[in-house]
Amino acid sequence: MSIRVAVASEDGKTVHQHFGQATQFVICDLDGPTIRVVERRPNRPSCGGDVDGEPGHNDDLIQQTIDLIADCRAVVVARIGLGAQRRLEAQGIDAFMIPDFIERALRRLSASGLLEQPPGGGGGRRWLPE
Repeated sequence: MSIRVAVASEDGKTVHQHFGQATQFVICDLDGPTIRVVERRPNRPSCGGDVDGEPGHNDDLIQQTIDLIADCRAVVVARIGLGAQRRLEAQGIDAFMIPDFIERALRRLSASGLLEQPPGGGGGRRWLPE
């Protein structure tokens, strides 16, 4: 059975975007050692130096981003804030901070066994060591 994962990546090769600054998500299905890119989904960033003329975060855009990846079991990002991570977990989506090449990051995540746990099972934002 495959597991769907969203990856914050502008170039489609590396995990290098902060969740709130992600301009697109690469959607992948993991099935054992097999990684299949399903699609790329454009995203409107929800945080940064200036969001809709205001500094900080835009809660409506954060929710739109969460809705965009609602069919995913997890999201892999370079960084994520605690508020966004908690909102994702409430929707059953775990956040993993794995700045790396996408393929290597997904292999590390798959091998970790963390996707076999219930969402939120490990608690909090997770870094995966090399």
